[in-house]
Amino acid sequence: MGKPLIVVLGAGLGGTIASYEIKAAVKGLADVMTVSDTDTYSFIPSNPWVAVRWREPEAIQVHLPPVFAKKKIGFTAVGAKRLHASEKRLELNDGTSITYDYLVIATGPELAFDEIEGLGPQGHTVSVCQTAHAAEAADAFDAFAKNPGPIVVGAVQGASCYGPDYEFALILDTELRRRKIRDKVPMTFVTAEPYIGHLGLDGVGDTKSLLESELRERHIKWITNARVTKVDPGVMHVEEVGEDGSVRKAHDLPFGYSMLLPAFRGVAAVRDIEGLTNPRGFIIVDKHQRNPAFPEIFALGVCVAIPPTGPTPVPVGVPKTGFMIESMVTAIAANLASILEGEAPGAEATWNAVCLADFGDGGVAFVAQPQIPPRNVNWSSSGKWVHLAKIGFEKYFLRKVRKGEGEPFYEKFVMHAMGIRKLRFRSPVSDSSSEGVR
Repeated sequence: MGKPLIVVLGAGLGGTIASYEIKAAVKGLADVMTVSDTDTYSFIPSNPWVAVRWREPEAIQVHLPPVFAKKKIGFTAVGAKRLHASEKRLELNDGTSITYDYLVIATGPELAFDEIEGLGPQGHTVSVCQTAHAAEAADAFDAFAKNPGPIVVGAVQGASCYGPDYEFALILDTELRRRKIRDKVPMTFVTAEPYIGHLGLDGVGDTKSLLESELRERHIKWITNARVTKVDPGVMHVEEVGEDGSVRKAHDLPFGYSMLLPAFRGVAAVRDIEGLTNPRGFIIVDKHQRNPAFPEIFALGVCVAIPPTGPTPVPVGVPKTGFMIESMVTAIAANLASILEGEAPGAEATWNAVCLADFGDGGVAFVAQPQIPPRNVNWSSSGKWVHLAKIGFEKYFLRKVRKGEGEPFYEKFVMHAMGIRKLRFRSPVSDSSSEGVR
């Protein structure tokens, strides 16, 4: 009888690191295989830079097969067609199947551009959600710069990732000033958030004041509680909603260039599986990142179901930030190791958030412990140092992916020295420094 097989579905921010950490954590007790729909890792946080040509796509990408081969992790880029959870079987796009003992779902989301007419790269707006989208956005921006006009940036109703829209709006402002055409470009920020700096988290520290100040100083107008109804060529149709849900004002916003983050939903391969997903197709997990209906299935990252922090006039989702995702990774790796050793899973992710929002010539950083309020730490700050920190983090993370490392000891040491940890409780495979997160 062979070793148990752990399949990681997805090779993005969470899935790639999960494959590395799980392989290290299980110490030969199981085989690990990764299923992806691409053989290229892209560092998504740098996509706004790609869209203004501060980065070329290849500079933020890693060819994965050699790295996985070096780490003795199985890999296929065929992609998954459908999960048959009751059979512990993953059907691939080429008609073959993989039978697993344990499955870790790390697919990221499907981008729901189709929920709003005219939204997205197939409509009338650009996107920074994928690196290929960002490259197309760069071409569109170059064309726009030759004949500048109004810009509309933001996030639609149901979106659950707000940092990139603030980043992109302010990066555009910086780049327009560098090109000496900012004076020809009125800018409007449109968001489903009830206030600027809400971020789907009811704010972190003083993000409301910090981000309002940035927008105000850069002459960017904003509309909150915004519901985008339709996008026509060159015109954004937006309803501004009151606290009671009624439409206070209708806006027809002209634009020559626009990027709006869409709502997310679960990918087709895992949607509509009773007990596994919620109505939007996100994976239901317990405190151990484990699905209650299918205990051999774990999930992490954007594909995980997390309820909103509270009611809002327009639907606002909860973001899953990088460090939060990595804490899920570490918990799953520890729990799989425990199970393979015949013990009950005990590791819980902290869901702490550490975020750097870059504006090109500055930025805003925040730490939320945990990400979902109420919090033990609720801090935010701004300054030019954030831009430099984001550059450093990009280089560090890409190096980590290229080397096949999950969490190098020096990363753990630095984060622990700052009081930022990934696990709530000591687990059988974690060191003593992982205990006691409060």
